[in-house]
Amino acid sequence: MKRMAQIGSLLKKIYRAYNLELLTQLQEKGFNDLRPSFLEILSFIADNDGPSIKEIGHACGLKKQTMTSHLNELESRGYIKRLNSPTDKRESEIFLTPYGEKFKLTLIQVVHELEKEYAKKLGEVELERIQYMLEHLHREFSPSIDGQQLLI
Repeated sequence: MKRMAQIGSLLKKIYRAYNLELLTQLQEKGFNDLRPSFLEILSFIADNDGPSIKEIGHACGLKKQTMTSHLNELESRGYIKRLNSPTDKRESEIFLTPYGEKFKLTLIQVVHELEKEYAKKLGEVELERIQYMLEHLHREFSPSIDGQQLLI
């Protein structure tokens, strides 16, 4: 039990340090109105054009009420827009605005720079090995719904 607690604690610390560095670099590039909780949501929207609120919440492990609050803030800040789903008028699809697209390009650049920095510190092979092990841990220990792995 102690070993798993230590692994969990280390993963949490690494995640926080990575997010802090990512957020700091994004702020240096002019995106000063972001919070750490927005990064995962915006990243998912950037990778999945037009997801529903439910899909974003499922992927990010957030409840609908929290998602709605975060999406309202991101919309008011100009990052996203909601459009009615063509298949179900009760659902909205979430898209990046032109400002959100600018954020996406900056995010890709910053993530690439961070990856180069990590590879420089750890070595490319070690970084790939770490990624493989984390993906394996995720597959084995993350909860799933209806046989579909949650992305949390």
